[in-house]
Amino acid sequence: MSFDSYGIDPRCLRILHAQQIVEPTPIQAQAIPVALSGHDAIAIAQTGTGKTLAFSLPSLSNLASRPMRGNRMLVLLPTRELAQQVQTVMEPFARTLGLRTVAVYGGVGMTKQADALRHGRSVVVATPGRLLDHMNRGNVSFDALEILVLDEADRMLDMGFMPDLRRILARLPKKRQTMMFSATFPDPIARLAKDMLHEPERLVAGEVARPVDAVNQALYTVQHTDKLALLSDLLRNKEVQSALVFIRTKARTDRVARALHKAGFKAQPIHGDRTQQQRDKALAGFRDGRYNILVATDVAARGLDISDISHVINFDIPSSPEDYVHRIGRTARCGKTGEAITFVSPDEHTALMGIERALGRNLPSVEWERSVPVIRLFHPKGEKPAQGRVASHRRRSFGRSSRRRF
Repeated sequence: MSFDSYGIDPRCLRILHAQQIVEPTPIQAQAIPVALSGHDAIAIAQTGTGKTLAFSLPSLSNLASRPMRGNRMLVLLPTRELAQQVQTVMEPFARTLGLRTVAVYGGVGMTKQADALRHGRSVVVATPGRLLDHMNRGNVSFDALEILVLDEADRMLDMGFMPDLRRILARLPKKRQTMMFSATFPDPIARLAKDMLHEPERLVAGEVARPVDAVNQALYTVQHTDKLALLSDLLRNKEVQSALVFIRTKARTDRVARALHKAGFKAQPIHGDRTQQQRDKALAGFRDGRYNILVATDVAARGLDISDISHVINFDIPSSPEDYVHRIGRTARCGKTGEAITFVSPDEHTALMGIERALGRNLPSVEWERSVPVIRLFHPKGEKPAQGRVASHRRRSFGRSSRRRF
């Protein structure tokens, strides 16, 4: 089935054809008819499955068929990067339909956002904290709201946005179409859905909260003091065309990025303490190839939409299986394959066991010259190790700094 068969506005179809987007993804095939009909929906699908077009195409088509003024559609997302990217996807379709959009997020001035909100925009794409600031200042009215979309709902829960979400929802019209998109469906999200949606259609595309099949996963057991040198050797492999390296804290992210840059790598950090201009510059440089390594905290785990990341490396193992899934979902997008490599030290075995319990199996281990024993959930006997090696020059990659615990 093609997009032409859904009843989407023909002007949107022309843009899809120009972008050579022909066949809908599974979540798009399920969500578009429901959204066009005006029904509420809960859509469970992994990151990178085309959720933005799944709600954008039908919603914009419906808005264009009912000319009105005011802020008519609200899309809530957890990070400013994701807000920027969703607006970028929606903007050409909205523009061809005569609709206007605005992205509302922190880290930049409020004046331009406030002016756009007061005049009214057909589509408001926003993070909860900044939107609530505008609402508290009287900068925005949602009396004309027709459609509400919560994207990455579980991530907003993880990031502590639930109180802000409930404050926003309490000030929105009760009569509206509401769609929730999420990679997982924990109990708090289920309760929120029950409160905010009316007889929703439940849509599930693929296996929920499991890594995509196209991601090759591997595990390196390593002492903390050897992580940086191991990372250096892996990044020097010619197969690593671009890499997203996840670090637990902002300070460590800066230190690792500086060490990589000093060692000759084209690396940039990205985390919540960087200015919006710095973050935009890092993302733009990563996309156009000026940098091929992005060192990031989990602020980037869902906010990035880059199709050519060859490797995701968990320098610090994530604390939850959900974060593991979201991180490695940054690779193997748009039908491509990808590599996900995780470092784990002996004192991090609890996090590893939680991930392996969720997967139902051990992550494939790579034996290398400085492997260390780590407790595993399942007995590794008989398990075929992943293929991989670390070059013998590993110890020279960073000199003395390689012994520092990052």
